[in-house]
Amino acid sequence: MMNRPCVVCVPARNEAARLPLLLETLASQDAAAPVRVVVLANNCTDDTVAAVRAGQESGRFGRLDLRVLEAILEAPDAHVGTARRMALDAGAAWLDELGGEDGVLLTTDADARLPETWLSANLRALENAEIVGGRLVIDGDDTLAPAVIALNARVERYWAGVRRLEELLDPAPHDPAPRHGDHTGASLAFPVSLYRAVGGLPPLPCGEDNALVGLMRDGGARLRHCPDVTVLVSARRDGRVAGGMATEMERRARVAAGEAYLLPEATFWEALVRRRAALRRAYGLPEAEREAACATLGLGAGDLAAVLATGCPNAIAFVERADRLMATRSEPAPVCDLDDALAALAALADTIESRGGEAREAA
Repeated sequence: MMNRPCVVCVPARNEAARLPLLLETLASQDAAAPVRVVVLANNCTDDTVAAVRAGQESGRFGRLDLRVLEAILEAPDAHVGTARRMALDAGAAWLDELGGEDGVLLTTDADARLPETWLSANLRALENAEIVGGRLVIDGDDTLAPAVIALNARVERYWAGVRRLEELLDPAPHDPAPRHGDHTGASLAFPVSLYRAVGGLPPLPCGEDNALVGLMRDGGARLRHCPDVTVLVSARRDGRVAGGMATEMERRARVAAGEAYLLPEATFWEALVRRRAALRRAYGLPEAEREAACATLGLGAGDLAAVLATGCPNAIAFVERADRLMATRSEPAPVCDLDDALAALAALADTIESRGGEAREAA
């Protein structure tokens, strides 16, 4: 499995300073063969392409097998969703040239940096999953204001607390602890066959990465949050995408200056995880019992028919489709201050754990 043909796909806009650093880390991967990389340079008004060409000519990128494509995207399509899709489509076409039916597409961001094990760790994780998300680590975290560093750690604890509830109430065999919770365009890997099966990446101006993962999970794909796959992401606040990492870093700077940081309450996550666990159990029941179990959750016969209309290969697909339908009928998540949420998450998980593990009992 480790010798599967791979292409790394990178959208880039005005990244003359940062993109060469990413390419250096890709050239340093612990791979036996040269790493294939597609860069989609879109709407660049700086020297992004010239910087890449200069790096190639100087040998700065080692044995990297690099293709640089330039594009001018017009409104309303001039955004990262279009650019990432074009990069991935170009990577898929390259795999076709190689005859790589078992080929792998990977995507990252132009301002990221990758450890030398990134590619090999992704390929190992894909042996037991169809999608692999990499953990986001803030690059240069120690250069941030102390209040922002402390906030970053508390936010990390919050999401670790949510994952602990999942592991207690609805553990996924294909995504065991230890795991992280990230599956963004900064680090994703999946088979090219799966990419084609879902019709490619949705060209959205924001959230295109989560939309792609959602389509894949709707089809039953196993998502692994492998702790061995990490990516260093920029802490900059002048991002290219509204709603992306830079937007979050700007928010955290405001919080450090006194703004409240509100997140969903612990009880919201408990209800959501229990609902998903109940849906997972219902999928394995005989048809009549499944209908009855789903009805108690608020899914009528018509809802169930809609969820199953296009065929449902496994419990992953069933839960994703049914839960999304139920979410459209739910009230917005109640929110509270981050520190209150942290305390409530820890107390709730401790209570559940003290009961001997409700997930094991339900199984």
